[in-house]
Amino acid sequence: MRVVHRGFDTLHLSIQKSIPPDLLEYLAAQKEAAEGTREAVAVTFNGTDFNLAPYGGKGYSFLLEDGPLGAQWAFKKPNPKDPWGVRVAIGSTFLATQGLGEVRAYIADTMDALGMPFKTDQVSIGRADFCVDILAPDFELEPENFAMRSPTNRADHHAGTPDTRSNGKSGRYTSVTVGKMPGRQVIIYDKRAQIIAQDKPIWWDIWAANLAGDGLPPLDRSDAAESRVWRIEVRAGKSLLKDRWQVRTWADFDARLGDIMAEAFEKVQYKEPDVFDTNRSGWPVAPIWALAHQAVLDDLTELRSYMDAPTAKDVYREEQIRILQAQVLGNAITLAALRGIPQEALGNEIDVMAHVLKSEIVADPDRAKRKLLEAENRYRFI
Repeated sequence: MRVVHRGFDTLHLSIQKSIPPDLLEYLAAQKEAAEGTREAVAVTFNGTDFNLAPYGGKGYSFLLEDGPLGAQWAFKKPNPKDPWGVRVAIGSTFLATQGLGEVRAYIADTMDALGMPFKTDQVSIGRADFCVDILAPDFELEPENFAMRSPTNRADHHAGTPDTRSNGKSGRYTSVTVGKMPGRQVIIYDKRAQIIAQDKPIWWDIWAANLAGDGLPPLDRSDAAESRVWRIEVRAGKSLLKDRWQVRTWADFDARLGDIMAEAFEKVQYKEPDVFDTNRSGWPVAPIWALAHQAVLDDLTELRSYMDAPTAKDVYREEQIRILQAQVLGNAITLAALRGIPQEALGNEIDVMAHVLKSEIVADPDRAKRKLLEAENRYRFI
């Protein structure tokens, strides 16, 4: 049992700034064009690149993103009654590969480029998730082993019959969530199963980079008995941060983050059953929980994995190439089946299809050029 990753997984914040007139005019025009095609369009403002969605949402007129190593940005139209006009959501890959310090610098630099410099007291942190990934192939999750020191809701999820227990029960538990957002949630779940189900292979590379940093080989992703990773995650929502801990600014966050994490592991504990003790609260803390707790006791603000941003981009690009190649091959074989092509002639039929595609490019080069440019813009961040 060992930690293979620890760090921030999600960060949401609002900024007390309104979109300036020149940016508002530019985005409004670009969004109108995007609405016509119902697809995101590539936009650039003062040297800063985004993809702009053809729609808004939740009170925000403009939704933008700048790739897996960036953020999701949302801007409201100026409103004197609502000065909190900017929302930023940072995802797990950015936080894992570059750390919270780089994220802060990125947000400040981007806002400067967009003509919206802000002060530290104009930031409101709405959510912060911190995770610890532990290699524990032999661990089996039992919801009843949780002990909560205050009234807290718990939700369990177990796998279906294809993934059964050795003792013959109908399913193995894959996650338990304690608490509700926007308060505090503590969740433990089978991260290996999740990244396979949701096709997030970059986590294999992040774990491999961290293990290599400790002089260890990568996990064998094909063997669950050797690569089962469990994630223990503390999610701090807006109510917990603001009402319980009075966290509003970066300074508040830095000063109280350690206490927020410590309280989470004190209020919610996963226990090792003691058959001679009927009082669950008196059971010893399970080793996996103690290991995760220890992992959050250090300075957390500058944590990052051993994988750097360029390597992460390479992983994303190669994975997208793999997916698209599989789609191209699958579509070609399906087309051949519809045309009644026998298996022994499939190779020749693929050559025929390639010739037809090339002919279409030659026949309409402007369309091909436009489609190529659209694809380049769509994937330009990787």
